[in-house]
Amino acid sequence: MTAMHEQPGWTATEREAAPTQTAARPRAGSRAAHALETAKSRLMVTMAIFSLAFGAVGIKLVDATVMSQGGDTGLAQAASAHAIPASRADIVDRNGVLLASSLATASLHADPKLIINPVEATQKLVSVLQGLDYNDTLSKLKSDKRFVWIRRNLNPREHYEVNRLGIPGVYFQREERRVYPNANLTAHVVGFTGVDNSGLMGIEQSFDKQLRASSEPIQLSLDVRLQHIVKREIQAAVDEFQALGGAGMIMDVKTGEVLAMVSLPDFDPHAPTSDENARFNRNTLGVYEMGSTFKIFNSALALESGKIHMGDSFDATKSIRVGRFSISDYHGKNRWLTVPEVFMYSSNIGSVRMAMEVGTPAQRALMDKLGLLKRSPVEIPEVGAPMVPNPWRDASTMTIAFGHGLSVSPVQMASAAGAAMNGGILHPATLLKRAPDAEIPGVRVISPQTSDQIRRLMRLVVTQGTATGAAAPGYVVGGKTGTAEKTSGHGYAKKALLSSFVGGFPINDPRYLVLAMIDEPKGNKRTFGYATGGWVAAPLAGRIIRQVGPLMGINPIDENLPEIRNATEIHLNPRGSTLASY
Repeated sequence: MTAMHEQPGWTATEREAAPTQTAARPRAGSRAAHALETAKSRLMVTMAIFSLAFGAVGIKLVDATVMSQGGDTGLAQAASAHAIPASRADIVDRNGVLLASSLATASLHADPKLIINPVEATQKLVSVLQGLDYNDTLSKLKSDKRFVWIRRNLNPREHYEVNRLGIPGVYFQREERRVYPNANLTAHVVGFTGVDNSGLMGIEQSFDKQLRASSEPIQLSLDVRLQHIVKREIQAAVDEFQALGGAGMIMDVKTGEVLAMVSLPDFDPHAPTSDENARFNRNTLGVYEMGSTFKIFNSALALESGKIHMGDSFDATKSIRVGRFSISDYHGKNRWLTVPEVFMYSSNIGSVRMAMEVGTPAQRALMDKLGLLKRSPVEIPEVGAPMVPNPWRDASTMTIAFGHGLSVSPVQMASAAGAAMNGGILHPATLLKRAPDAEIPGVRVISPQTSDQIRRLMRLVVTQGTATGAAAPGYVVGGKTGTAEKTSGHGYAKKALLSSFVGGFPINDPRYLVLAMIDEPKGNKRTFGYATGGWVAAPLAGRIIRQVGPLMGINPIDENLPEIRNATEIHLNPRGSTLASY
């Protein structure tokens, strides 16, 4: 310790009052003073950096949560800022229109053991979550469990409101919610997912693994523009005829792609109904006796066999007895009919005689080749199995000739009819878009010559037969009507009809097929009480064709052009008494 030096002139008293120093003060300019100043400067710089950093974070937080888009909205965005990317791929239509997608969401759960006041917590939650059941929530929060769900897939506003409550023991979990921008429009095809995001119906179920594993969207063959048109027209017909439901399809007969598939009634995939009728896909899961539309195949059978030619005639003067049943015509001509007349007038009697001349084995073989004896390969789980007669006796051959005794799905019907009119190639129906350069699977089922004859017969039905209502000027429509009595108990219900039409356009070079079916229509004043395919389904198909033709890039043409008439007409023979094909 160093003593303080006495200053000259101090008195004794001043010397006693002067303090003693325990350490020498560093002198200005010394090494110790310089080090001390350096430490102080570094400390001040560090404090400034930390202050600036925390200030920037605070400003950014305020800007993100409050200033950027207004108080509540900004806070709601902040609450969902940590959303994880969707893990389930999109589903789109053939033009890229979104049909199904996933949104990252927050789901609310709680640990009841950490809830301080269950009553108060429940009251707060019910006040901000619309529709939340008070008693159910209170029961959960009072339970002895360590985990209970409160609500799955909150929207951003709900997420923010709950977060603002600050209830201890209440937590959020990141999940996904599947959304369907077109809602009911494609419900039966696209399907839906459950709360765990697993596919439970339609494409969502069929391609569940692929949708989970890949980020690439699945592109369907559907065109939502055509889907809108078909749904609107089917719904209008169901309403007009007070029917149970309806179905409609558009198919590309050169590729097998389904461009539209509508089944009514339908449902909202965001809240799938338990109503089995609404979830029932009439196009794929339903199997029906399709009535006289089957005469397309019966005529193809006859002409393909080589035993029957277009100018041949068959006795349709009287009914045919089969055991205790009688086969008759709806509006019988009571005379001999040529093959075109049998088709044009939709004669059951003539069709039976044609089928019996060809024989049961040949009929069964053709139905098998047309894909009518096994499930459709269409890519959704809801596919019905056809009801095939076993054993296949002569009586079965007779009834199948006019569309009874063999039940098939409309999508099977469409594929087979497409093959009959497209040159004879059966392309499997598909709900997936085919790549432009992809090889199109197909198998020949009838000859090009027979297919040409079928097209002429179908055109005749629209110009002179039971389907004149299907005409769409400029689009050269051809087709066939069907009116089937639905089974009831041990027989058929004469007033419970399935009215249908299947046709193609332009029939001289078919590209698109339209199928329309109305389940149990009731005749009205406009139709003079009739509810048959000609009165109900044919006009419906005509309305659809007139609207979708322009969308599909098909330019209307003069149907009376020589080249069109030569490609579609069946002319009267020189005697003028029967019809024959050139």
